[in-house]
Amino acid sequence: MNKPLLGCIADDFTGGTDLASTLVASGMRTLQVIGVPREPVPADIDAIVIALKTRTQPAGEAVADSLAALDWLKAAGCRQFFFKYCSTFDSTPEGNIGPVADALLAALECRFALACPAFPANQRTLYQGYLFVGELLLSESGMRHHPLTPMTDANLVRVLQRQTARSVGLVPWHTVSRGAPAIRAAFDQLEQAGHGYAIVDALDDGHLRAIGEAAAGHRLITGGSGVALGLAENFRRAGLLGDNRQAGALPGLEGPSAVLSGSCSLATNAQVEHWQRHRPSFQLDPLRLAEGRDLVAEALAWAAPLVAREPVLIYGSARPEQVRAAQEQLGAARAGELVEQALSRIAVGLRELGVSKLVVAGGETSGAVVKALEVRALRIGTLIDPGVPWTRTLGDRPLLLALKSGNFGSVDFFEKALGRVE
Repeated sequence: MNKPLLGCIADDFTGGTDLASTLVASGMRTLQVIGVPREPVPADIDAIVIALKTRTQPAGEAVADSLAALDWLKAAGCRQFFFKYCSTFDSTPEGNIGPVADALLAALECRFALACPAFPANQRTLYQGYLFVGELLLSESGMRHHPLTPMTDANLVRVLQRQTARSVGLVPWHTVSRGAPAIRAAFDQLEQAGHGYAIVDALDDGHLRAIGEAAAGHRLITGGSGVALGLAENFRRAGLLGDNRQAGALPGLEGPSAVLSGSCSLATNAQVEHWQRHRPSFQLDPLRLAEGRDLVAEALAWAAPLVAREPVLIYGSARPEQVRAAQEQLGAARAGELVEQALSRIAVGLRELGVSKLVVAGGETSGAVVKALEVRALRIGTLIDPGVPWTRTLGDRPLLLALKSGNFGSVDFFEKALGRVE
């Protein structure tokens, strides 16, 4: 039996899918599993991504879950490990990126790791240690209003340093632009100077490939999915990976389609509004859910006569002022949980109505949905938009799922995604 080459730990579900899609695009046959696997994985897999829900957990729980995932990946025979977090570097104020990375480094008996969340294809770039979203600093983007993980500091050296006792250094763009040998030398110099981490600038995919090449000998890599662009080629140069151009091929499925959206990001709100111009939609109000209104039953009754004819959207997405109003009455965690729980129950109901293709927007929502559907593993297909592929569940009742991080995708993403499988 072949052993996987790369073992990955993602701090949320859509982030795991984002990373897995990057690996598939580079020719690595990739399986995403939900939590630490309970069953054997297919023998032809080159990379395994274990998707956790650690981004907003208490730090101690996030560390424990991540170490359990690492233990499984080590036992599976993986040669290199990847800790994947969001391209906006967001976590709770207490951390989770720093504490989890510290624990993984210690478990692997390593002293140094790079940290690079850059993803230029989705307008996430790093310059002089500052993270930009498009032309805006992270702290000036919509992420400053995120209901669970607001980001008000764009200087990632400073952000990570608050989360770890290890010293954090920087590999600036003028070093990165000189290619893998210069980056590798910078890593060596920082490690010798006593730094435990290096934030690494990246402005384009060429930078990311060079960073990945420079990290060929690293036991642990941390970052967004972009830095994985160069990893497959490292394995090919070592004679461990072939040229598999069909890594993302998935069998199709007959049956109706639907969209579920729990994200309140700017991108998802725009996608919801775009859908509503031409397609039917049903909104979930957390305040009404909190009052005991059975909106799950109402949404399914509304959807039942429609889905056989056309796709439907059921959403809890809302604008920032609406989110604040709900949070003031219910609290941020409670408001989010109510919508996630409702959407996950609706997903189960839609499946009973025969829906076989689901687009889900929002990392926390995607996690709740796959848990409710008892999804254990996903074969990763080709990209719909950067960071978002179609996936196919394993088992006797397969589903096609597109699990989208809230900030990802073009304004017509929902229609585009369904157009690929209908």
